[in-house]
Amino acid sequence: MSKIGEKIVSVPNTVTIEISGQNINIKGKEGEIKLTLPEKLKIVREENKLKIVRSNDDKKTKSWHGLYRQLIFNAVTGVETPWTKRLEVVGTGFNVKMQGEDLVFKIGYSHPVLYKKIPGIKFKTEGNNKVIVAGADKQLVGEVAYQIKIIRKPDVYKGKGIKYEGEKLRIKPGKKAKGAGTGVA
Repeated sequence: MSKIGEKIVSVPNTVTIEISGQNINIKGKEGEIKLTLPEKLKIVREENKLKIVRSNDDKKTKSWHGLYRQLIFNAVTGVETPWTKRLEVVGTGFNVKMQGEDLVFKIGYSHPVLYKKIPGIKFKTEGNNKVIVAGADKQLVGEVAYQIKIIRKPDVYKGKGIKYEGEKLRIKPGKKAKGAGTGVA
């Protein structure tokens, strides 16, 4: 029995859910998310609570049960209050600015890097070295944050680049000077 799949999803009054067969449309103040359930799962609505019911107990259906319950929960939560990922731009002279709805990074390349706005995602900057990626779809927010991070991954020797806020980097030690000052080559 899936412990996650058995949990009931509470739906706030500000979120509207339309169920038609296997299709679910979740709308809220932050956006709209559409999901399609597999054939072996069914959604049951009781007032403002949702429950996912599976038709059999084979392994694949059990794993879908927990997965789709969590996807629905994430969608209901995301359309109410947006999911966010925070990134930091670290390095001397490195910065980020908003240009309309796009981001412009100056991160040590010979040119500024422009990251275009993606539908369903909102960007915000704090100061000149922090970026907030927000949106209703948790998976899309994480994906966009990762795409921004790989524009300039943190350097393993100095730690310069774009990283998640609070991420601990393992900095490698540099080369040690052998026999420095002894005159031995």
